[in-house]
Amino acid sequence: MTSSTLDRPAVSDVPPGVFGRSHHLSDRPHEQVVFCQDAATGLRAIVAIHSTALGPALGGTRFYPYADEASALEDVLRLSWGMTYKAAVAGVNLGGGKAVILGDPAVLKTDALLGAYGRFVESLGGRYITAADVGTSADDLDVIGRHTAHAVGRTTAAGGSGDSSPLTALGVFQAMRAGAEQVWGAATLAGRVVGVEGLGKVGYELVGLLTADGAEVVVSDVNPVALRRVVADFPAARVADAVVAAPLDVYAPCALGGTLTASTAGSLSARMVCGAANNQLARPEVEHLLRDRGITWVPDFVANAGGLIQVAGEVDGSDASVVRSRVEGIFERTTEIFDVASTLAIAPGAAANRIAEQRIDAV
Repeated sequence: MTSSTLDRPAVSDVPPGVFGRSHHLSDRPHEQVVFCQDAATGLRAIVAIHSTALGPALGGTRFYPYADEASALEDVLRLSWGMTYKAAVAGVNLGGGKAVILGDPAVLKTDALLGAYGRFVESLGGRYITAADVGTSADDLDVIGRHTAHAVGRTTAAGGSGDSSPLTALGVFQAMRAGAEQVWGAATLAGRVVGVEGLGKVGYELVGLLTADGAEVVVSDVNPVALRRVVADFPAARVADAVVAAPLDVYAPCALGGTLTASTAGSLSARMVCGAANNQLARPEVEHLLRDRGITWVPDFVANAGGLIQVAGEVDGSDASVVRSRVEGIFERTTEIFDVASTLAIAPGAAANRIAEQRIDAV
């Protein structure tokens, strides 16, 4: 996500409290931020509802061992704000929200804790619909969904649409194809060197799509198990200690956000950045540093909307073929963003924001 306002303060300069942090992100502050604690299960959670202008706020639940509560709050505010724009650009009738559960899921995650969290979501009366994110899965949503009617992304056995990783990766791939057409004049990654950083479920699926398209794929991950899986299944993929520092045509960040800093923008060899990670820009002005170097950034909230589109299909009752068609439409939406950016002589991030805000403001 980028912003037309380039002088946002650094995180360390943000005024204390929710209101200060919310206004720090944009001039469209959050509607509601709710904290929950359940001593019996160890649950500590925050739900941030950024906007319900287009519909109930939908966003995943991230279960993560944050350093402290302030870090968790910063993350949930940024992620929920991004979901508003993601939903608006994707054309779904949903608002933006996100939740975080504080702690290490490998240690704290139990059915009892997830049940307590489900009851917390239910207490919000449908203003927030939860889904999976880092640290949670479709199986977890099955448990959560036994305690709330407002959970999507459950397993197919439980009546959900299942793992959203394949469609999220498909959306990133379609956005990357549109970016390739913009940069090189052909909507293919064949013969291009693409660096995929982060080989979780989405990164793994993206490597498969790129390999099938004829790309030369370079990969990295801090998790050796994930790395071995990709190397075993896609032996042509090359392993790098740090993808961002490797010679690339395309840099695809697919791990956690914030990897695009002033430093990486100044040293990146790629002509395009397009990946699945949320909040890729450490600061909004980084996109302008990329643009000055002739590097095209495909806004993350455009490229990674496939998962949102999938679970939105659960909400509106669309069948799988319709949902897949909508995800493939990310190609056309990305092309539209490039066209607006060119016409108005603005960066793609600002163009995507403009399209999202026009839709929100039209309600």
